[in-house]
Amino acid sequence: MDTPPFTIEGEDRPSRWLVTCDHATNRVPPWVNGGDLGIAAPDMARHIAYDVGAAGLASALARRLDAPVIRSDFSRLVIDPNRGEDDPTLLMRLYDGTVIPANRRADGAERERRLDRLYRPYHRELARLAAAHPARAICAVHSFTPQLKGRPLRPWLVGILYSHRDERLGPAMVQACRARGWITGDNEPYSGHLDGDSIDTHALAHGRPNLLIEVRNDLIRDAGGQELWAARLAPVLESVLTDSGA
Repeated sequence: MDTPPFTIEGEDRPSRWLVTCDHATNRVPPWVNGGDLGIAAPDMARHIAYDVGAAGLASALARRLDAPVIRSDFSRLVIDPNRGEDDPTLLMRLYDGTVIPANRRADGAERERRLDRLYRPYHRELARLAAAHPARAICAVHSFTPQLKGRPLRPWLVGILYSHRDERLGPAMVQACRARGWITGDNEPYSGHLDGDSIDTHALAHGRPNLLIEVRNDLIRDAGGQELWAARLAPVLESVLTDSGA
């Protein structure tokens, strides 16, 4: 029997917040190409396979918020839960200079199998948790690499991502982080809106307040860094949500 493709902690915690972590692990299930995507172990330990440090940060942040947290338990290279089902990057074949052989060979049937056994069960649970509080707000936790191959160093400590369709929390969170002296990206290092992504599906489509936090992964590689940034971010999140009136 398959192990669940997600981990939930604190389901009964009372907070409005739901913390999510779409790219929590680099696990490849054994039924996917024998548990090996055909790339080197050092590449599977990089940001291309998962968001380094994000799982620990998400759990620590959820504890401080007294909120539930859901984390995926499969590599983004197996199938990316932060993409819509019709997104061409759902199964990445090339990422930051690394070819993923098992995905280059994956056909439509294999794509559907991964959707059914990993992606859809994760999103069903996320939807259930999101609906469990009548005034739910969603905070998605990710991390980013300090530098992509051949690209400039990224200056930010934290990035706050949000959609132009809902700016109740994002801009205020950016300003609150900057006020604390953190070099903070405003919809950097990525755009804050992607049709069909997790925030679009579980927050924007339901009118739920939301934002996505990206922390530079060298800051949260160990438990100490994860606890430090959870302690920093939790009160800011609480204050921004309260002040928004959302």
